[in-house]
Amino acid sequence: MIVTTTNSIADARIVEYLGIVSGEVIIGANAFKDFFAKIRDFFGGRSGAYEKVVREGKEDAINEMCKRAEALGANAVIGVNFDFGTIGPKNSMVMVACNGTAVRVD
Repeated sequence: MIVTTTNSIADARIVEYLGIVSGEVIIGANAFKDFFAKIRDFFGGRSGAYEKVVREGKEDAINEMCKRAEALGANAVIGVNFDFGTIGPKNSMVMVACNGTAVRVD
């Protein structure tokens, strides 16, 4: 499955537009990660624990979107974009969503 943020694929012709597809993932961030992220925020620098959660969430959301595209008969998803946020009590969960247009290319 080709997945791209662009609206076209080099050297490929879109033969059918199959509709908008999306993938959503909500991941709980545990107290251990929260504790160390707060320490990291206090002293400055990047929070590796949260970066890993976001990266895994992004991959899971893409996989979910691709499954939905495949169910429509697509072999590519174009124009993909992402949305990230926190939800739940004390913003304890990370939401990752992506969407794009399922297409068939040759």
